[in-house]
Amino acid sequence: MELTLLVLAAGMGSRYGGLKQLDQLGPSGETVMDYSVYDAMRAGFNRVVFIIRRDFEEEFKKVIGSRYADKIKLEYAFQDKNDLPGGFTVPEGREKPWGTGHAVYAARELLTGPFAVINADDFYGADSYKKLAAYLTNPPAPGKVRGCIASFVLSNTLSENGSVSRGICSSADGLLTKVVENTKIFRKDGKVYSTQEDGTDVELTGNEYVSMNSWGFMPEMVGEIEALFLEFLKARGTEMKSEFYLPGVVDSLISAGKAEIAMLHSEDSWFGVTYREDRPTVQAALAELVKSGAYPAKLF
Repeated sequence: MELTLLVLAAGMGSRYGGLKQLDQLGPSGETVMDYSVYDAMRAGFNRVVFIIRRDFEEEFKKVIGSRYADKIKLEYAFQDKNDLPGGFTVPEGREKPWGTGHAVYAARELLTGPFAVINADDFYGADSYKKLAAYLTNPPAPGKVRGCIASFVLSNTLSENGSVSRGICSSADGLLTKVVENTKIFRKDGKVYSTQEDGTDVELTGNEYVSMNSWGFMPEMVGEIEALFLEFLKARGTEMKSEFYLPGVVDSLISAGKAEIAMLHSEDSWFGVTYREDRPTVQAALAELVKSGAYPAKLF
């Protein structure tokens, strides 16, 4: 079975201040993506599709792709704000593409088998890939759109250097029942808050399970993403900053009774580089994992 890891690496890195996907944070110059690919390969993934932008294609392939070229099947897809269904155009003045759901849409022609989706700049740990691979190689019987999520505890996914965006998950009987995107979650005075659309801050416990865009899907999800993207553009395609979020896609399908998404919990700790000030924390965490023997001193 061809098991694909889809890596969302087209982000502009506006908050970080550069192409953080290419930042070398491991003891031997590894990027966070290197650990993701390494863990995915150990779990049984045998193909990687990188979603990138055309403007840094050459640099990305030179710095990142060359590391795995002889170790795993590699392919690339390109997220472009102008990649839209027929009849739609980008509103004048819009600069960014359309979000994580659109990033998966960009790879639609390459996703013909089971696939996992991850962010390029997030460290998920080996356990999440093992659980995603186990689900994707032995999914439930066809019927609804099938998939899974490797979720993490909210308090373990916050940055001390600013707010973060997280999809807060609800579940029942081992299945995801709802995921609500919260675009501004932050810690203040030892408590966790989420700023709502009306500007009010709602206190959270910090124990909520959240989506870190670590998903597993069977290929029928691609057609659903295409259909929902079309609906999204009809409703919000003229907005300058509207985003077609992948968690929102999943939530819509669950609400419509069309999807069954298994709720998986990763046993590993998540960490990432949302802000440049997060670099020392991530570097220290990776160094400690290498020291403990969880990873070799040099991955590739």
